[in-house]
Amino acid sequence: MRFLISHPGAVADLGDLDVGLYDGAGPAPAALGDVEFYAVPYGVIDPRFGEPIASMPRLRVVQTVTAGYDHVLPFLRPGVVLANGRGVHDAATAEMAVALILAARRRLPEFVRAQGERRWVPAAWSAGLADARVLIVGYGSIGAAIERRLAGFEVEVARVARRARPGVRPISAVGELLPWADVVVLAMSLTPETEGLVGRGFLAAMADGALLVNVSRGRVVDTGALLAEVGSGRLCAALDVTDPEPLPGGHPLWSAPNVVISPHAGGLTGALAPRARRLLVDQVRRFVAGEPLVNVVVDGTG
Repeated sequence: MRFLISHPGAVADLGDLDVGLYDGAGPAPAALGDVEFYAVPYGVIDPRFGEPIASMPRLRVVQTVTAGYDHVLPFLRPGVVLANGRGVHDAATAEMAVALILAARRRLPEFVRAQGERRWVPAAWSAGLADARVLIVGYGSIGAAIERRLAGFEVEVARVARRARPGVRPISAVGELLPWADVVVLAMSLTPETEGLVGRGFLAAMADGALLVNVSRGRVVDTGALLAEVGSGRLCAALDVTDPEPLPGGHPLWSAPNVVISPHAGGLTGALAPRARRLLVDQVRRFVAGEPLVNVVVDGTG
């Protein structure tokens, strides 16, 4: 087979080609010598899904349906192009970011706990979201989707990305913006430059009472430094990703004050499957036609 694809719907759509299905549920197919295009299975970010690459001597393209691709990099070799799933998770991850902001700023976890105890919580003020100043760090397609969903909440948004462009400040300016923000949303990929970016200095620059929201990768944040800040009560956090991950049962993040945790579920909605299917079919058709691929993050052919 020339194409090993992780989505059964995409395999059906590409039935005129020599396509095999590998969704990661079992072992990879044994005969991989002719594979030229490999779509890595989606699910838990598992390095094992990169291992079949070593058995693909004719491989030319690796495609992920995740926006992050750090789990695949160790398996790449010269001559292989890597493309990511930019756009596949925008809607779902943006929803999760906004949900986490609202949950933390409107005290929803406290109310859910009280409901389980059949206890009425006396009415009290909460921070709310209207009029908040939101800083999006990592303003790619997910960051832009987050801003679109915040548009109706009457917030002020600032944007930071690796490179400056109209309306977007460079990452070097983040220190100037942190004291301004009530909410800081992390939406960047994990790279050598972003790993540990949110450390002691970054967190110390945030305003008192500010909320840190992480929908990127856990290792972008120094967990020890974050624990010190939330433990003192100075900052709040809402985390869809953590370091380590999965978070062990005895980890202090579970009991830290002012912390909301979801289990890396940001992309897991009904929006995922049709978007992943469209991307995989489009990429394979582009490959067959000799057209440029989209979402290329590593061009190993250069």
